[in-house]
Amino acid sequence: MANLTVVNVDDEYPALQLVKQYCSQLEDVELLASFQNPEEALDFLKVNKVDLVIFDINMPRINGVELLQQLPDRPLCIFLTLESKYAVKAFELDVVHYLVKPVDFETFKKAINKAKDFLQFKSSANNRNQEDYIMFKSNYVMNKVFLKDILWIQGFGEYIMLMTPLKKYMILERMSNFEEKFHDFGFIRIHKSYIVLSEHINSYDSGSVYLKNGEQLPLGRTYKKTLKEHLG
Repeated sequence: MANLTVVNVDDEYPALQLVKQYCSQLEDVELLASFQNPEEALDFLKVNKVDLVIFDINMPRINGVELLQQLPDRPLCIFLTLESKYAVKAFELDVVHYLVKPVDFETFKKAINKAKDFLQFKSSANNRNQEDYIMFKSNYVMNKVFLKDILWIQGFGEYIMLMTPLKKYMILERMSNFEEKFHDFGFIRIHKSYIVLSEHINSYDSGSVYLKNGEQLPLGRTYKKTLKEHLG
């Protein structure tokens, strides 16, 4: 596996040193740079592509949330901060994890592994070959699933449950990200919590979508028009 490239931004030098120490203990993790000055970090990130940025939030001149919002090609992000009050805003920005200082090594390692899983899924989605399959980790095992075999997807916050005829998988991925990546393949949102592969739809009525295998899924009122247009 290729290295997960990391940049750390924190105005506190001891925090930078701790992250440096933790990263040095992890396989396939390369800490490219550390910055106490968020403006210098912004300049670096505008011209250097990285996989993951670990941000403090309360920093002078530019806080971590503002810094993330200013990045033109947004990398994965973990917030590492003293305060928990920004957690909701952080997850609105699709951060991988929100860590509250002090953080022990095992907690830090789990957050990094989440970032690796996100990157693996993104790489698989962006590099599909003619067979149209995705590779992802679920229950600590790498799985290969053909897109045509996915019946439907249900969202659970930062996770999705992917249902196939033989098995279901819980994956660390946001539903909105999956919908954006695979809309052209025929996946369509039918409810705030459900996406369906259109070729598996048999029929629908005012409140439900019926699949060819007999399953029934809810149809959200705001998605009826889009479904009708998609199915013709």
